[in-house]
Amino acid sequence: MTIRALVFDAYGTLYDVQSVRGLATELCGDKGDFITQAWRLKQLEYTWLRGLMRAYEDFSVVTRAALEFALDRAGVTPTPALCEELMAKYLDLDLYPEARQALAALSGYKLAILSNGSPDMLAALVEGSGIAPFFADVISVDRAKTFKPDPRCYDLVAPALGVERHEVLFVSSNSFDVAGAKQFGLKVAWIDRVGRAPPPMNSDVGPAEFYRLLRGGPERLGQDADFRIGSLTDLQGVLSGLAK
Repeated sequence: MTIRALVFDAYGTLYDVQSVRGLATELCGDKGDFITQAWRLKQLEYTWLRGLMRAYEDFSVVTRAALEFALDRAGVTPTPALCEELMAKYLDLDLYPEARQALAALSGYKLAILSNGSPDMLAALVEGSGIAPFFADVISVDRAKTFKPDPRCYDLVAPALGVERHEVLFVSSNSFDVAGAKQFGLKVAWIDRVGRAPPPMNSDVGPAEFYRLLRGGPERLGQDADFRIGSLTDLQGVLSGLAK
């Protein structure tokens, strides 16, 4: 099988969405962890709801609404100043430590991002973290006016890169994204960033553990990843195996 292009999800795959927690804790005290996890969960939920309702707004609007919801449920007033400071962190999320090395090692392939992020949000992330030169395209679902896992999002990839669908390996740490890309017909590598974490001893779990338990496992949708890896640097081994 010939793979010519690798396409990466951004949030949770190249960039650590949990890196907002430090600022959230600095600004909101011991409610920061709850806000971090509720924000991300509600952000995802709003993309799915807006997709189903056919009520698209770009990802910055979705992210701001999810933040306001999380702050309100934590009992923190979502003032404009607080929201703007936290939203700014979403333009400067931490790049996963291995990302730069992994992307550099894949220079023989066409590389792209396919993300729910708005064009402005993605430009800030990719340019700010210095990885823009690695990519042939940074594809926002804004071009399709809906969110992953809608098939119209994955359908943006092949024409943007000038390749066939079967020549693409899609890479994501988000299990819903894995299922969507696989359903569409792409080869998929799932980055299992949580690992085989043990189940909880009881229901007394904190927000971060709850998030890991809820979002860290494969979905039961009948669309499993072709490859399960632990890090972006494991992609070289996957590609070597496909070339045999």
